[in-house]
Amino acid sequence: MQSESARMSSAAEAKFRIDRPNSQARAVKVIALDGPSERVVKELAALPWQRAGFLTASTFSGARQQGGRFSMDGFLNDLAGRAKNLVAEVETADLVVMVATAGENAAAASLIGEACHAKHVMTTALIIGGASASDATLSKMLSALRPHAMMLVISSADEYIRDMLTALRA
Repeated sequence: MQSESARMSSAAEAKFRIDRPNSQARAVKVIALDGPSERVVKELAALPWQRAGFLTASTFSGARQQGGRFSMDGFLNDLAGRAKNLVAEVETADLVVMVATAGENAAAASLIGEACHAKHVMTTALIIGGASASDATLSKMLSALRPHAMMLVISSADEYIRDMLTALRA
């Protein structure tokens, strides 16, 4: 009897093979939630990427109000400072990675997480500065991000974030 592997390698089975890669790189949006994490995101953006966009939400507190309601325009910025629409950015993503610094304000995560949830986009939150932050500071940051991220990582070094995102760019 022929093994399954040998049978699948036969010329008769070759006609059923797909002659293309089985997937394409994920579309990833990396969003800095605060000023210090913006520096890390800008450094990451300088690396070669496929299908990755780098944004900032560090101006969240100054986001525009229109007619007494919050506007999704002007909430995010690309690295050149141009305003971006949150929902439009989320719609083009397979994964949104929020980068926050321990001890900083991560209030923007709630709106980003809500938009991702509505569009069924996976979320990850990466906390930098974990090595120097107190347990109370980390606990507060975890509480702020946990409801809005499917995966939550505390990093003691910026290199971990680069390594993690590098694994996604294949």
